[in-house]
Amino acid sequence: MLELVAHRGYARRFPENTLVALEGAVAAGARYIEIDVQLTADGVPVLFHDHDCRRLCGVAGAISDYDLATVSTFTVAWPKLADTAHGAIPVARVADLAAFLVRHPAVTAFVEIKRQAVRRHGPERVVRAVHDILTPVLAQTVLISFSRPVLVAARASWPAIGLVTKRYRDFGKADRARLAPEYHFCDVEGLPRRGPLGHEGSTLVVYEVDDAARARALEGRGVRLIETFAFAELAHTLGARKP
Repeated sequence: MLELVAHRGYARRFPENTLVALEGAVAAGARYIEIDVQLTADGVPVLFHDHDCRRLCGVAGAISDYDLATVSTFTVAWPKLADTAHGAIPVARVADLAAFLVRHPAVTAFVEIKRQAVRRHGPERVVRAVHDILTPVLAQTVLISFSRPVLVAARASWPAIGLVTKRYRDFGKADRARLAPEYHFCDVEGLPRRGPLGHEGSTLVVYEVDDAARARALEGRGVRLIETFAFAELAHTLGARKP
């Protein structure tokens, strides 16, 4: 059965990677969410995707250029299609994610460590900082990253990990042997055009898919998890077209 992962929460309708976006996804029926993590200059893990703060917060520089006290004054931009009734929304912390998961014990969070955080702080420090906060809800989380050193650092302490790639073929035999990731996240544009999809021992998650016909075609090739910004819209269309 095909299931959807809410990419950065319900990001089509709410500011991405915020508690409002996560709560909106759960209200729309999400059992899986995905968020991005970086560290502030003083080493506090927060939910943030971009290399710099301009698109989302309207300020120059990277999130890692600012301490938590300064980041706490930022607000995150709303998407174009949103209802902005909730007002200004702050940058969320990983501690906020932990509290969210306590409130929603049936939800699984894919926690993506961004490579820019690794370049600034190193893989071990980033993994340790996130792990320490999420320890009470660790069973509800899967650590994912493009960074293989992050996954190496996390393998012994995380119940499940996932490798993120742009191309399907970049998930190689060496990764399966060394990391044994339970999940592989792959860009839909990097998939082979034909044939069955998936790797023995790992669950494939395909991002970014907002079209129901494309989602159903991927399901026919063996995909069971689709990541989307348009969670409620895609879920509604897939439900309406269910055989």
